[in-house]
Amino acid sequence: MTKNNSMICDLETGVCGPAEEEAMEAIDLNQPKKTIDLYYVTDPICSHCWALEPILHRFKEQYGHYFNFHTVMGGLLEKWHDGPIDPANGISVPADVAEHWREIGEHSRMPIDGSLMIDNPVQSSFPPSRVYKVIQKYHDDERAYEYLRRAREALFAFNQNIAEKSVMIELVNNLGLDGEAIVKEAEEQMGQQLLEEDFALAAKLGVRGFPTLIIVNEEQKGVKMVGNRPLDFYVSGLSQILNGEDPKPSQPASLSYLLNKEGLLFAKEIEVMYDVEPSDLQAFVEKELTPGSYEAREVLDEKYYVKQ
Repeated sequence: MTKNNSMICDLETGVCGPAEEEAMEAIDLNQPKKTIDLYYVTDPICSHCWALEPILHRFKEQYGHYFNFHTVMGGLLEKWHDGPIDPANGISVPADVAEHWREIGEHSRMPIDGSLMIDNPVQSSFPPSRVYKVIQKYHDDERAYEYLRRAREALFAFNQNIAEKSVMIELVNNLGLDGEAIVKEAEEQMGQQLLEEDFALAAKLGVRGFPTLIIVNEEQKGVKMVGNRPLDFYVSGLSQILNGEDPKPSQPASLSYLLNKEGLLFAKEIEVMYDVEPSDLQAFVEKELTPGSYEAREVLDEKYYVKQ
């Protein structure tokens, strides 16, 4: 609100403040109606989706006022079987994944251990995907997305098998929900039916790889963007939907607000969100966060920050 230092009030208009202000004018305090839908087709064990987290987070944070965000489970791995699963990348057995994941983690600086794919491999991405869908059905998209984030942290950075029942229950419990009940329901027929609805939508959208972002307008015309891309790539796609208009970014929330909301942020996420150089990260964190409000930790030679 603009501060008014004038103590003079106009006798005729009855206004204490700028005399030129209109006596009556129409205003609209509602946010503009979002007529654009963004579909993020993904999978809990998609390593490139994990690498995309910093960019996607910033894109949602700064441009989310333009679109409704929908997460769609794509079904990356139903089960391992005899023969190659991904012949293009030389992946036939779970152990082949470990080196591939580590390479992506080192390149993206979103840490990936990967050794569990040798010792205790994820046999299918369907169980955690079904849990996602049940949370989404009975709670909301935001809570389901939080589960997806926590599952990926557990799998990639902290080397937990997120398809194991006990791990899924703990992840859901940590959201303040009933892990036993939700995981049990996800194992029943309805959990698979919900998942197959997402598979059908992904097929309708023409998705064949992850991550894929599809932005469509009211006329169901849009743009499909495949792979882990720079922020400008996604902004350009949004611009196409806006008929060439340059999207106006919102200011990112403060680091203290973001860490309090997310609970955990990796160094790369902070650097991307606030355009901070790695060499300046520690000074930036100390300037933005109150001592005692966070703890700095390290995993796989990458720093991360958790709220206290």
